[in-house]
Amino acid sequence: MVTSTPVILNLKNVDLSDEQFYQLCQVNQNWQLERTAKGELVIMPPVGGVSGNREADLNGPLWLWNRQTQLGRVFSSSVFRLPNGGDRSPDVAWVTNECWESLTLEEQEKFPPLCPDFVIELRSRTDSLTQLQEKMQEYLNSGLRL
Repeated sequence: MVTSTPVILNLKNVDLSDEQFYQLCQVNQNWQLERTAKGELVIMPPVGGVSGNREADLNGPLWLWNRQTQLGRVFSSSVFRLPNGGDRSPDVAWVTNECWESLTLEEQEKFPPLCPDFVIELRSRTDSLTQLQEKMQEYLNSGLRL
């Protein structure tokens, strides 16, 4: 069982471009990295078995619904470059086809510059409720619909 808590580094005076953040994530693939709109780098340990299974239980029904309706795209732990400046990775996300298809192939392959239309965040035992609420507020401030 993974019991480590995220490490949060203040990046307020560090000019880390979107491309540099993307490259940082690429060379540190064993860690899930996010940037908050407040200028913090959040370093999260890999997901353990219990949390990974719970994420799959949440992702599965959304994937099946989307497979039947063909209305959009479903994502699991993908990083999205939010309009408010944060780079966030929801446990489960859904984006309409219209929104997804408006992106270039390069934008789709890297961290898509958009806010998903729907997100699910799974709170694990080590997650701070306050930090999770702040993350959800970032999504809402960026145009999250549900």
